[in-house]
Amino acid sequence: MSSSTDQVLLLNTLLDNYLKVRALTNELCEPLQPEDFVVQPVVDVSPPKWHLAHTTWFFENFVLKPNMVDYKVFDKDYHFLFNSYYETEGERWIRSERGALSRPWVNEIMAYRSYVDEHMKHFLSAEEEVDDEVIEVLKIGLHHEQQHQELLVYDLKHILGINPLFPVYKSFQAEKHQPNLAENFLEVEEGVYTVGYQGNDFHFDNEKGVHKVFLHRYRIQDRLITNGEFMEFIEAGGYQDFNHWLMEGFEWVKRENIRAPFYWLKQGGAWKHYTLAGLEDINPDEPVSHVSFYEADAFAKWKGKRLPTEFEWEVACKLHEPEIPKSANFVDDRNFRPMPRQGKNTQFYGDVWEWTNSAYLAYPFYEKPEGALGEYNGKFMINTMVLRGGSYATSRNHIRPTYRNFFHPHLRWQFTGIRLAENF
Repeated sequence: MSSSTDQVLLLNTLLDNYLKVRALTNELCEPLQPEDFVVQPVVDVSPPKWHLAHTTWFFENFVLKPNMVDYKVFDKDYHFLFNSYYETEGERWIRSERGALSRPWVNEIMAYRSYVDEHMKHFLSAEEEVDDEVIEVLKIGLHHEQQHQELLVYDLKHILGINPLFPVYKSFQAEKHQPNLAENFLEVEEGVYTVGYQGNDFHFDNEKGVHKVFLHRYRIQDRLITNGEFMEFIEAGGYQDFNHWLMEGFEWVKRENIRAPFYWLKQGGAWKHYTLAGLEDINPDEPVSHVSFYEADAFAKWKGKRLPTEFEWEVACKLHEPEIPKSANFVDDRNFRPMPRQGKNTQFYGDVWEWTNSAYLAYPFYEKPEGALGEYNGKFMINTMVLRGGSYATSRNHIRPTYRNFFHPHLRWQFTGIRLAENF
């Protein structure tokens, strides 16, 4: 730190950000009933109560315990119950059984959040100097909670969406706009381009390893694929024609009897889908969501095109939409759904995460951080595909062109969509 005054200003800013992030997590849970907090329908979904506790455990375990004098943990059992996957931190409750934790109660978890928040306020307001390393851990904790906010929205939609009552999470009144659904492509010339994060702001370790890539000349669509366009694929028998599918994907389709994106169903000959506003007729102008990598890849082939690689996506984004436009749709806007494209918004940011045709691997020069936080990204670099761009559950200040998300190719409960590319 250059001076104590600089540190005080930084800590005040961090405290303000901390309180805002924590408040949003609580806000996302406000529409839930007590019974909603403990449900875990599948292994990929965590109960909302667990998200509330785990994000709190992160700050208690990595910030307060090692750095605050005489700090006393809220409950010694929470270290075991709410550790996610940090082997460095010892044994943990099995992921698939998080829904079995009827205790501690939700009100006890909220008391835990309040307890840690009060200690964090004191820690960041004290006169003692805070090491730069601790500040970096705190920043990771804030972005970690924002990631869990997004997972929380995925999970509560799954919890409510498989309920036959199709309960409403948040009602929605769409504004009347004429969407821009023209089919245009952005061109990128052949050349050597730099990818990876360059700068001094926050970024995750998987964005590091700035390096050069050679790209052939290509075109990338200037918007996301819509529900209406995906309906055409369905009606054309796309799910039944093996020619469009990777073998593993087609086996998945047959085994799971997949006939449409997740949450879609047909009633009286009309397509409907579950949204966070309840069961609705599908708006053909909204970006398609809840498709697996297999479905995205098959749709692209059916259209005679392909998915972009993550490098093509990043380069095109930096060239054609380097700054996040005001019209981008994030959790900040509280729409809780992908929105039809308006104006010239390329939809590179927000709405839905975009599958790329790139496996999630380490960049050249990638260095795994020391300690528990070294388990944050690197050990997941196997059997997953990269997604880019963020979704309507992402915070605006959390995303950037170099951000690398990753999921297994068959998963569909997350907010995932499609952008097409082609060589020319």
